[in-house]
Amino acid sequence: MSQDLPAVSRLSDGALMVLFANGDPGAARALTTRLLPRALSHAARVLGDRAEAEDVAQEAMMRLWKAARDWRQDGGAEPATWLYRVVANLCVDRLRRARRLDPLDDPDAAADSTPGVEARMVETERMAALDAALANLPERQRQAVVLRHIEGLSNPEIAMILDVGVEAVESLTARGKRALGAVLAGRKEALGYDR
Repeated sequence: MSQDLPAVSRLSDGALMVLFANGDPGAARALTTRLLPRALSHAARVLGDRAEAEDVAQEAMMRLWKAARDWRQDGGAEPATWLYRVVANLCVDRLRRARRLDPLDDPDAAADSTPGVEARMVETERMAALDAALANLPERQRQAVVLRHIEGLSNPEIAMILDVGVEAVESLTARGKRALGAVLAGRKEALGYDR
């Protein structure tokens, strides 16, 4: 029997997984509403391609649903952490496959130039510059920076997702931030940070 949506939406991700495994479609809707946008956002940042990111997010959610029947709430990974890890692995697989298929691909693909009000244009250009700079980082640095500074995860959560130690996460994010700063430093005026 499905619980009402407001009551279900207050439950933890782990509790929602257990309810879904027991056949509650409301739990699936609540968990999808909560986790899918985060998975999609992370995949889009790492891959730089919205269509590819949608495929990755969908595949990751399908894997989450398959894992639901065996989900443990007692000390296992949180569903969000588990999902980020799956998304990260799927992104790495796609990036490696794309590199093998066409090593001459330009990661700095054309930025969105949809006209709009000035503030929207400036923000679009900033995001395109950030995405292009992120695309130049090594895969692990890119994932660590995106998870920490864009998705807002803690270093221990990132360590679980990337299957590395917390110190490695700190090193990856520090090196990634320095590299991004170096790439974007000469573009402050062009990106509107002097206004």
